[in-house]
This record gives sequence, C-alpha cells and structure tokens, in this order.
Amino acid sequence: MSEEQKILEKEIEIGGRRLTLQLGKVARQAGGSVLVRYGDTVVLVTATMAPEIREGIDFFPLTVDYEERLYAVGRIPGGFIKREGRPSEKAILSARLIDRPIRPLFPKGFRNEVQVVATVLSVDQDNAPEITAMIGASAALHISEIPFGGPIGGVIVGLVDGQFVLNPTLAQAEKNQLHLVVAGTEEAVMMVEAGAREVPEETIIEGIAYGHEKIKEIVNFIKAFREEALALGLAKPKFEPVIEEINPEVEQAIAGEAEEKIRAAVQRCIAERLDKKEREKFFEEVKTRLAQAYLETFPEEEKSIQKVLENTEKKVVREFIIKHKIRIDGRTLDEVRPLAIEVGLLPRTHGSALFRRGQTQVLSTVTLGPISDEQILDGLDVEETKRFMHHYNFPPYSTGEVRPIRSPGRREIGHGALAERALEAVIPGEDVFPYTIRIVSEVLESNGSTSMGSVCGSCLSLMDAGVPIKAPVSGVAMGLVKEGDEVAVLTDIQGIEDHLGDMDFKVAGSAGGVTALQMDIKIPGVTKEILAKALAQAHEGRMYILQKMLEVIPAYRPELSPYAPRILHMVIDPDKIRDVIGPGGRIIKKIIEETNAEIDIEDDGRVFIAAVDPKGGRRAMEIIESLTKEVVTGAIYTGKVTRVTDFGCFVEIIPGVLGLPGKEGLVHISQLAHQRVNKVEDVVKEGDTIVVKVLGYDNQGRLRLSRKDALPAEPRRTPGAGAPHRRPARAREARR
Repeated sequence: MSEEQKILEKEIEIGGRRLTLQLGKVARQAGGSVLVRYGDTVVLVTATMAPEIREGIDFFPLTVDYEERLYAVGRIPGGFIKREGRPSEKAILSARLIDRPIRPLFPKGFRNEVQVVATVLSVDQDNAPEITAMIGASAALHISEIPFGGPIGGVIVGLVDGQFVLNPTLAQAEKNQLHLVVAGTEEAVMMVEAGAREVPEETIIEGIAYGHEKIKEIVNFIKAFREEALALGLAKPKFEPVIEEINPEVEQAIAGEAEEKIRAAVQRCIAERLDKKEREKFFEEVKTRLAQAYLETFPEEEKSIQKVLENTEKKVVREFIIKHKIRIDGRTLDEVRPLAIEVGLLPRTHGSALFRRGQTQVLSTVTLGPISDEQILDGLDVEETKRFMHHYNFPPYSTGEVRPIRSPGRREIGHGALAERALEAVIPGEDVFPYTIRIVSEVLESNGSTSMGSVCGSCLSLMDAGVPIKAPVSGVAMGLVKEGDEVAVLTDIQGIEDHLGDMDFKVAGSAGGVTALQMDIKIPGVTKEILAKALAQAHEGRMYILQKMLEVIPAYRPELSPYAPRILHMVIDPDKIRDVIGPGGRIIKKIIEETNAEIDIEDDGRVFIAAVDPKGGRRAMEIIESLTKEVVTGAIYTGKVTRVTDFGCFVEIIPGVLGLPGKEGLVHISQLAHQRVNKVEDVVKEGDTIVVKVLGYDNQGRLRLSRKDALPAEPRRTPGAGAPHRRPARAREARR
C-alpha cells in the first residue's frame, strides 16, 4: 500500500453519539493532523512545531487558534466584506478552553514554538464543536513529534431533570441546569469550567467525577489511535527537546545562602504585612544584591543565578504556606483580605458600584437600554442576539505599568465572559424586565482575581440600578500549594500566590448554589478530594463576602435611576403592525419624533416603548393604541361629527393621530333620533360631540353607526295618560 493510500479511521461513542478520528487524508504537511467528526460536526485540527527556538525566548510560545467558518452552518458573513474577520468572542473563549488543559502538559523549559489550529468545517448544533476540537487537539498533539504529556479528553456534563447527561443536545440544553466542561488526563482533572443555575457544590463535584470517567475512555481511545498510526507510519516519534538546565555547580554554591536571605525577606514581609508594591520593591532589592554578589564568582552564569533565586523564592513562600500555614502578607489560609464597598457613586449612570478587596479594586457600571440595543451575534450558534452583556477592561495603570491600550485581548474577553456567566443565572427574564443590560467592569487596581472582583462589583451595580435580580452573587478565587502529599488550599489568592502556586480556582454563586466556576492548574491534575476541599472553603469565603455586600445594599433598589429609560409593554394584533409602522416606516418615525421614545415591535405583536420621560412613553402608547384600536360591533362610543350631508352625518369615533385620519362611520338620517327627522341639521351640526352605537359594516366595508340606538328609549304613551282624550269635532256633531 502506498503512502498516498494510508488512511486511519477510528471511532468511539460519547453520549450516545459516534465520534470519529481520521488521519492521513488531509493536511498531511502539518506536524499532526486529525479530522474529527462528532455527529455532523466536523473539525480539522492540526498541531505544528517550529524546528528551532527563537532567539531571546524565555517562555513556552504556545498558540491555540480556533477558526470559525460560517459556511459550517450555511451562513454568509454579515457586513460589507462578507468574509470572516477577527475571531468572535465565542471563538476566543473556545481557543482558551483548549489551551488551558494542554499547556501544563508540555515539558518545563520547552521553548520551541507550537501552534494548534482548529478549523470548524461543519456544525451540527447537537454536537458542540469546541469539545470536538479539544479532543482533536489532544489527538493531533499525541500523534505528532511534539513532546506532550497527554493525551487528554474533554466532555460537557449537563444536569437535566436531576440526571447527569454527557454532551447535552440542543433540546436537552433548554432544560439544563448545569453546563460543566471537564478536561483531564487518565489520572486527574486538568481544567473545569462551568455555568450553572445555583447548583450545590456537592452536585458540581459529582458532575466532575462523572465526566472524568468518560474522559478516561477518551484518553485510552487516543492512545490506541496513536499506536495504530505508528504501525501504519502515520504518527511520528517524539522530539527530544533541548531544555536549558541550571548549572549544578552554581546551584550548589549559592542555594543555601540564597535560601537563608530570602527566608529572612519573607519573614519581614509577613511581620510588616507589606503591600504588593512595597513587597515587589523589597524583593527586587534583595535578589539584585544577591545576584551581583554571585556574579563576581560566576560572571558567565547570570541566567543560572537568576533561575536559582526565582526557584528559591518559590520554594520559601510555598514552605511557609505548607508548614507554617501562613501567607506572605500575614494572612491565614482561609482569610479574606479587607473589603471596601460603595454603591451609587456615579450620579448619571443607571447603576454603579466600587468593590475593593485588598489591592484589587473594580468599578462596575450598569446601563439599561431598550430591547433594540441587544447584541447581534454573527457566529455558529443558534442564538442570534444577546440582551445581557458584561465587558471587562484591564488598563495598564491597574498594575502600575505603562503600555499601549489596545482592543480587548484574550484575557480580558475570558475574564469578562466568566463574570457574565456568573451573573447570567440571576438576570430576570425579558417578560419580567424588558431591558437590554450592559455592565462594564473597569479594573482600577490589580493584585489577584479581578474577575471575581468584577462579579461582586457587577452584582452590586445591578442592585443599585434596581434590576430585579433573582439572588445576589459573590465570587472568590482559590489557590493551591501541593508538595507531595501535603496540600494547602488558599482563599482569596493574590498575584504572587497565583504565580507561585499550583492552581487558580474561581468560584461564584449565590446563597443557593454555584453559578460559575473556572479552574486552571499548573501541575498534572488534581484529585476529587482536593476539588471538594477547595469548593467547601470557597463557599465559606464567598458567603463572607456576600454578607459584607448585603450590609451595604440589602436588596435591589425599588426604583430605577431617573436617567434610565422607562419601558412600557403592550401587545397588539400582529396584523396591525403594518398600521403602526406605516409605508416606509413613516408612521413609526412620526411617533418617535413626537414622543422622543424608542419603540421596538416584535413579530408576535409585543411592543416595547422606552423613554426617559414617562410622559413621552405614555403618549407613544396612546398613539399606538389609537392606531390599532378595533371598533367593536354593538359597543357605544363618544364621537365627533366631522361632516353633515342630506342623508346623514359622519362621526369620528376614534380620533386620528399625527395628522392621520381616525376611524369614522355614517349615522344615517333614520338613525339620528327615535322620531322622524326631516333635516339633519335639526339634530346635529358639524363639530358636535354625540354618542353612537356601532351597528356593523355595510357591503362596501363602511362603518354603520346609530345615534338613536345609543339614546335611552322614549316612553310609550298609554290611553288616559297625559292630556284629556278628546273626540274629533265631527263625531260630536253627529251625536247631536
């Protein structure tokens, strides 16, 4: 068999559906290339490594790109260019979802550039392309020459009708209480990300364990796939990377003294509770003095010296946490930094809050708008619009740095999406609160978990804006230090603990349960027991923070800001929509111009009227009611006589608006009064206001009205009543 004909295809069942890996058919010049099919979702995933290390690189340059193609769902891109441009927010989040579980599995010190590209070619909405791409990335890396400590597997765990479901379908998603993405190796969980509707922590742990069991099957499936690929010559032997090592002579000579000096520096930081800037400056001075002294002995070993000092700092800080149960800022393991909370500080925004925890400070603002302000989505999902948005900004001054301000990067988008997911579960539905809601979180200071600070600040700003949220939400970031069998879980981690620790575990939720969580680790996985401990400790931390938040604002405000639009809601007959819009939109433009209100009309007849001035909103509603009001046969109306003719008069029973004619009908002369009317003007004149009853429509569709039927009936005369009865004179004469 020639190389051209060598194709390997292997399949596994996940969630009752077949997932297929195919190798050898497409993109064969990439380091590793797999075509993955899950149902009718198809993703091409490639993994390629640069053969040489770029000069000056002191980190692992891994890039994960998730390329959405709108032809995958049969759509043409919007806009003028009509081709895909910068990645959508969903594409960026999907790339991060793949990056986070694979990054810790590359060798430490590996510096060759690696690029993973997932191109979505076809989408079946029942089978998530991001999970398909994650499995494909694992397989592509595993069959390539790239040194990789995987493979990994990934699944989505749902909770439908109280039962866990693997990779929920679109129909199941409508009833789903939990969207839990779990990724890991055969031995341990590497990454967790979830959005939930106030789900208890115990259920989250059970869901992670449930997903990990299937992940083990996927991992073994990919291992078997590589073995078969090797047998066919389609997989490659692993590359042995060049890892820059520390000079052992340097390490042996300086490690002891360096550890002693750095331990003394850490003790001073703990005793004096130095803040971030003071601590950074102090440590930099200590390490600079040590480095200069050691360079006199080892002038050619600057890199090794710096690495020894970094490793020593990490070792000492972790040692204080593990052995002494104390952190570098003097806190205990479960202690939350001091909190400062303020709401309503910006006079013209619809809602605002300033949340500070230690040296992390976030300003969150809420803007309320009409439904027409919702975001239009141009992506691969079934959702076309979004009415709740949370945006996160991280300016350089928040860390005391100077750098150009660009459009939001992957980190900003990821942090913003996490906070949005945490709050989405408590946002009221459109039927209860018919507004588009946008929150912007500005990070003003950063020293640990600005995303959870954004959750707290954003919840407070929603309450300040008077948004009727279902429950208040708080969030906290947890850390982990693990040395052998010894484990320390940290509440409310700061920057240095994130940098030197083994895990960043963010948890947000209400008193009723978890609404979002995200876990990233730097070690090869964590166990179920560690996760359970971290979640339990996180619950205590976020409940403490929530209590402090509620001391400032116990509930959402009963009234909206005077600067927020008031939205009135009404329902009209869908057939009457054209009467409100008018030819070329002329009528609705006139309504907006006269009332200064924004008007949104849905296809089902729902009308939303937004106006900062309540009078303008009410006037717009009155106009629309007038334009769509039905004339009811048999009903009585008060109308104005518009014309008088020989055969009757025309009466306007529903006034016209915006210079448009109202609804009028004819009162025939015979319907003007109970007695005979010889002349119309004897009863009514033009401009008179009269009461009429609707009789219906004539053969030509004209409205028929009656004044007579709207009047009280005349009393009937009976003999002997009233004036004396007189016989005619001729009768009297005849009797004589």
